Amino acid sequence: MSFEGALAIWVALALIALALLVWAWIRRSRRDRRFTVPVGDAPTGATVLAAFPGLYVATTAHEAPLERLAIKSLGFRSRVDIVVTDAGLVLDLPGQPRIFLTPDRIVDVAQSTVAIDRVVERDGLVRIAWRIDLTPVDGTQNNGTTIVDSYLRPQNASARAVVDALRPLTTTPTGTDA
Repeated sequence: MSFEGALAIWVALALIALALLVWAWIRRSRRDRRFTVPVGDAPTGATVLAAFPGLYVATTAHEAPLERLAIKSLGFRSRVDIVVTDAGLVLDLPGQPRIFLTPDRIVDVAQSTVAIDRVVERDGLVRIAWRIDLTPVDGTQNNGTTIVDSYLRPQNASARAVVDALRPLTTTPTGTDA
């Protein structure tokens, strides 16, 4: 086989692999379009309790850290500003609308070590379990909420400091997971 023939085969295989990845992401996005993220700013007059720069890692199905959800505004890894106020949590991702989680949405906060393709030192991630809205898709009557987990990696603070700042916003006990 000539060099050009082998190169053509490798290019074709690479294009097929790329097409399969795009197809899989489109299917995942369609599956997850029923999730609606609560966007907006903290209410006027809310007091900022703490602010942390960090990295947004992923949002996954609750207690399934390897099942990425392709939710609009939360589909890709990004920088994030984590702002804890007395009225709730603001997640500010560049190029996306601000996400505001009221205390009644935040189910649990804890430290974690693993999420999707990110493995860090023990308890180096912040896991926020929160209620996300479900909207009807394709005529179904599936309104309500479900719980998802969002993972954050603080940059200039420990994950414990972020969890401690978020703890007053939750009513359930927290712990760690591996």
